[in-house]
Parts: sequence; structure tokens; C-alpha cells
Amino acid sequence: MKFSRTYQLKEIASLISSKYIGPDDFPVFGMNEIHVVKSGDIVFVDHPKYYDKALESAATIVLINKEVECPEGKALLISDDPFRDFNKLTNYFKPFKSSNSAIANDAIIGEGTIIQPNCFIGNNVTIGKNCVIHSNVSIYDDAIIGDNVTIHAGTVLGASAFYYKNRPEGYDQLKSGGRVIIEDNVDIGALCTIDRGVTGDTTIGKGSKLDNQIQIGHDTVIGKKCLIASQTGIAGCVVVEDNVTIWGQVGIKSDVTITSGTVIYAQAGINKTTIGGKTYFGSPAQEARAFFKEMAYVKKIPEILEILKNK
Repeated sequence: MKFSRTYQLKEIASLISSKYIGPDDFPVFGMNEIHVVKSGDIVFVDHPKYYDKALESAATIVLINKEVECPEGKALLISDDPFRDFNKLTNYFKPFKSSNSAIANDAIIGEGTIIQPNCFIGNNVTIGKNCVIHSNVSIYDDAIIGDNVTIHAGTVLGASAFYYKNRPEGYDQLKSGGRVIIEDNVDIGALCTIDRGVTGDTTIGKGSKLDNQIQIGHDTVIGKKCLIASQTGIAGCVVVEDNVTIWGQVGIKSDVTITSGTVIYAQAGINKTTIGGKTYFGSPAQEARAFFKEMAYVKKIPEILEILKNK
């Protein structure tokens, strides 16, 4: 999330009432999760296991729950609860804004685009030319949709990330201030759900086609010309590169990459990055050819046992 102007470190510290290490006027350009941070961004960390990763990341401002040595060229915000204070910043820079109409007054809708009845189009949404948005589609705030996009009935773009911290009193949600971006010539089936990024973008690449009832988690990036069949569930922070085919009921865990040209057969469970151009099956998934060979051997076990028994 990029701020509308450059803030000073002391201003950010004042917003969350935190101590800071660094010059008062240290520049702050935005805030992001660690997998998308850039210079000038704030990143938060609240567990010693991840201190080094955060301190060594591209982020130049680290919101942290322990006073540690500050790396050269960086600044620290010291907080007793970085998760809480990251949420405070999200609420400040991207507060929830209620809508008073089915289609927000500031929504931009391109020439030739058809919006069917009972749709909701949120604040600051942009929809390109020659799109068809079927009935009962909900497009939350800040979404960007390209040209020649079709979205079928009941789909929701921009719901909050499924991201929680377990506290003694219950689960605390990390606020979502990111966007959903749908590029040109994308088709999205009925009853799909595409969550917005926490601070960045969830993106569906140009020419990709999504079947019905697909879930795509926060900050996931789907490449160009991908085919995804129904009931597939893709967790947050996944990268699906170009020309990937994913068949029905596939599950993909967070923080993996599905490399270009990969094919994933139905009901596979992907728990690690794939090798490009190969086909996968099973749960946990493995290369399909090896899996089918193993299955053929398994089927021979009764025959082998019978031979051994008769010896």
C-alpha cells in the first residue's frame, strides 16, 4: 500500500504511540507484507523466528516488538503489539467507507459494459470497456477490472484476507487494505471468491479463465492464459505463472509457486513449488507419471503375495 504522500517516521510513530529509532524525518512511503515490501515501506514482525527476515528485507522501516540493533539505512518502530499497530495503520490509511448506493458515485464504468441487476459496485472501482457483469456480483472497493471481462452471477471480488492472530480472547483479524486487479479478457465463473490483498494486490492475469466456485486467497497472483477448473482452492500469497492448467478440486497451500506450463490433475494437493512444464497428481502431489507407475506397482502386490505364498 503506497501512501498518498511521503510521511516522516515521527508522524507514523505518533499515529500508533510507539517509540522509534531513526531520524525524525526518515521517509515513509507505504506499508506492505514482507513478500511485497520495497524501500520506504513499513513491515511488521512479532516473533523472534522472523526478526532477521524482516530486518534484512527490502523494507526500510520495521515495526517490531523488541528493541534490537537497527540496520544501517533503516529505522525501527518499537511496539508491544506490532500486529495491532499494523492494523491501526491500515485503518488510518485505508479506512472502511460505507456505500449509499448499489453502484458507487465514483465508480468508473467503461463504454459498452453491461451491469446486470442486483450488482454491487463499491467505492473507487474501475471497470473497463465491453465487460459483462452478471446479476448479484459484488465488487468491493478499489477493484480494477480491465476490458472484455465477463463475471458470472454471485461472484465476490475483494473480500477480506483469511489472516488471523490467535489471542487468548479469540482470533484477531489482520485488516485488508489491498485491491483485486482483473486484467483484460478474463472470464470468471459463477460463485467465485477472490480476496483482496492485505496491503498489495490479488491479480488475475490477462486471458485467464476461471470456472465456477473457485476460491483465490489474498495477494495471490495468477498469470496470463491460465485455466482453473471448479472448486479449486488457492491460498494466499501463491504465484501461478503463465499458461498453467489446474483441474477441479485442487488445493494449493500458501507461499508456493506454480511454474509456467504446469498441469495439475483434479483433487491434487500442492504443498511445494512445482517444476515448470510437468504434470502433477495426488496429495501431497507428485509428478503424475511417477505417481501412476507407483499405483501400478501397488496393484501387483496381491499377485506377488500369492506367488510367494505358493512357493
